[in-house]
Amino acid sequence: MVSQYTLPDPLVSTSGDPITQPHIWIRSRRPELLNVFASEVYGHLPENLPSPKFNVTSSNQNALDGAAARHELEISFPKLANAPTLQLLVYTPNNRTHRVPAFLGLNFRGNHTIHSDPGITLSTAWMRPNGPGDVENRATEKSRGKSKERWPVERILDRGYALATLYYGDIDPDFDDQFQNGIHGAVDAPTDRHASSWGSIAAWAWGLRCALDALESLPAIDSSKVAVLGHSRLGKTALWAGATDPRFALVISNNSGCGGAALSRRAFGETVARINTSFPHWFCDNFQKYNDNENTLPVDQHQLITLIAPRPVYIASATEDQWADPKGEFLSAKYAEPVYQLLNEPSNLPDTPPPPDSPVGQSIRYHLRTGKHDLTEYDWEQYLNFADFHFKE
Repeated sequence: MVSQYTLPDPLVSTSGDPITQPHIWIRSRRPELLNVFASEVYGHLPENLPSPKFNVTSSNQNALDGAAARHELEISFPKLANAPTLQLLVYTPNNRTHRVPAFLGLNFRGNHTIHSDPGITLSTAWMRPNGPGDVENRATEKSRGKSKERWPVERILDRGYALATLYYGDIDPDFDDQFQNGIHGAVDAPTDRHASSWGSIAAWAWGLRCALDALESLPAIDSSKVAVLGHSRLGKTALWAGATDPRFALVISNNSGCGGAALSRRAFGETVARINTSFPHWFCDNFQKYNDNENTLPVDQHQLITLIAPRPVYIASATEDQWADPKGEFLSAKYAEPVYQLLNEPSNLPDTPPPPDSPVGQSIRYHLRTGKHDLTEYDWEQYLNFADFHFKE
């Protein structure tokens, strides 16, 4: 059961002034909201983050039976001792005479899991346990291609898109160790951290920005047309990456739930208290003030969606994924519409959630897929169509 709640208006400033002009939103209200989300939810990035360096470590111009070029890039930070090295895998379609748009997303278990291609380097990074009895926490040859159902590589290439992905654990391993490992451990001294210091979602989003830097160096990719995509916790990450870096031309949230697209004030499914208890490292410490106290949050997730405006955003839910609150995800999309309208990007979402498997909306698009918490072929088909509409003449 959902208690009554009142959402903060994205078009009213913290001082109570209405926002009626696009330039006021861009110059004043948007930066204000971005700062509140950083201070109270995801955390501020430290000022001493290093610039990345890119090095192509392997290339094959005839990968996947000649359908694609495969490149592996090493993203390193030579000016920072003990910084992690990120491994970026990129496929670009062959037989294209022009630069191509791209999908960029983090993966859960290593680049080698997205396809059975034996040319993908096996990850040597720490891995989350892969079920009961998995005590090694490392990749093995038998894990190659294990996640390929979530990454329809050939279909993406056939539609004229590049695909780029990197393992999220390269950036920051996904367990709570008081921020001693990954990029946090390399950048933050324990005495430097405070209640609004960045958590893991902010770190993963920063890693996506570094990957976009790397894609800008590849002549086959049109870096002005990169869609950032994520599923579940990585859907939360994709939204924050899109909010903080306007270079991402299109943003996709798949089943992102609490701390992602779902409204916090609904407190339905996974709540703020539950997510902070299970995953305290994902957010900044300030977010814990709102455990069982969502109505005192100065922001809610529909305002996160507005930070992406006027760029297109796709939010997707699943019928069997009530933990992620599909209705709350739809309502975030709906309540972000006034900002898109102010910026002359109407979306025309209905007032109530659509039936399953019936995508709706334009600049903000939404679907409720039949099935469980997953990233499926159906989802990808909608995202490809959405990208076609916005990227291709």
